Amino acid sequence: MKKFINFRFVVILVLAMIANMETYAQDNVIDEVVWVVGDEAILKSDVEEARLEALYKQRRFDGDPYCIIPEEIAVQKLFLHQAKLDSIDVAESEIIQRVDMLTNMYIQEIGSREKMEEYFNKTSTQIREALRDNARDGITVQKMQQKLVGEIKVTPSEVRRYFKDLPQDSIPYIPTQVEVQIITLQPKIPISEIEEVKKTLREYTDRVTKGDIDFSTLARLYSEDRATAYRGGEMEFMGRGMLDPAYANVAFSLQDPKKVSKIVETEFGYHIIQLIEKRGDRIKTRHILLKPKVSDEELAATCARLDSVADQIRSNKFSFDDAAAVISHDKDTRNNHGIMVNINENTGVTTSKFEMQDLPQDVAKVVDKMNVGEVSRAFPMINEKDGREVCAIVKLKAKINGHKATIADDYQDLKDIVMAKRRDEVLHKWILEKQRHTYVRINENWQKCDFKYPGWIKKD
Repeated sequence: MKKFINFRFVVILVLAMIANMETYAQDNVIDEVVWVVGDEAILKSDVEEARLEALYKQRRFDGDPYCIIPEEIAVQKLFLHQAKLDSIDVAESEIIQRVDMLTNMYIQEIGSREKMEEYFNKTSTQIREALRDNARDGITVQKMQQKLVGEIKVTPSEVRRYFKDLPQDSIPYIPTQVEVQIITLQPKIPISEIEEVKKTLREYTDRVTKGDIDFSTLARLYSEDRATAYRGGEMEFMGRGMLDPAYANVAFSLQDPKKVSKIVETEFGYHIIQLIEKRGDRIKTRHILLKPKVSDEELAATCARLDSVADQIRSNKFSFDDAAAVISHDKDTRNNHGIMVNINENTGVTTSKFEMQDLPQDVAKVVDKMNVGEVSRAFPMINEKDGREVCAIVKLKAKINGHKATIADDYQDLKDIVMAKRRDEVLHKWILEKQRHTYVRINENWQKCDFKYPGWIKKD
């Protein structure tokens, strides 16, 4: 099951330490190339950053971290290299969603965007830029691994045999898990606010058309897609399927790089787009994104409406399931009686069971204090998909307390364990094979290691 870091505030400390270390390295230390994998270098500063992160996650190394960490980075580069060969693409929307989720998490933990910037001694744009690169690489590696292990199958007899052969003291402990239903409502955005956003975008278009200012300058100053704003709104080359459909339809219709598109509405807000270049079925564009703002009054009114719905559910006037199907704005759950779904990022397997740390933070805080069958009061939360604030109510549908696994009650969890074991075997074999055909050079001072994957150091 997908795992998030338990020590969320620790992650913030890590990033702050890394930021300080980067500054120190720039000012005082000449960096050093310690590994080369293919045409990618691994720097000593890369290893130090990873070591600091591991330190603050309280990770214990079974060996020398200066051997383990660079090898882990090297393995990631093998996957990234293969992903490039196999044309594994990551949609811009996926990267934005991941960056939005992490940024919102940091803001909630620290207290505000301003405090976050002060804490890291970086602007929001610089923070998002660092998160963006990590997000792209992380998602790319996951997709590449999924492609390699996508055909793995595990039969019920294999799961039963695995459980039967386990010593009693090795039977896995299943942490407490919950099943949660959710209904969300998006606050209404006044037409006047939407018109104001469109008016602003039209003004930007007029200024660019008249030659008063470059599109890229406006994007740097005003675009609310902070992941691209620092590059003047510029995105990578994208296929049509990698973009929001509304964005793609307009972007691919553009012919003149000097022109600015009409205003485009997507789930992220309102955009204007400028063509940079077309290459076959791919396109490179820059854009400016503005998001209509929700007032505190409208947010409170929406939560009040949702509280009224919750009262009627408690009075048995209708069920939570029916309310989710009829009124919920959460398109990922409303056709499933509001049941939240947990997706294993490695295998793609979905389940309705969550460990508490797997739930969105706003939801987990509420669920933690609830009894089975209880419906919560309405509360504001950040939609991790698009970063917008919504109101929500949740119902704790089921709760399974932590226990030693049994084949009858925990078949899916045991199947996941067997699948993970098979998956690791396939990936281990692939890495060994990939090593044979990849150029690797390791600094002489970093070679005296007992590596997990033999073959890094080629014999003449």
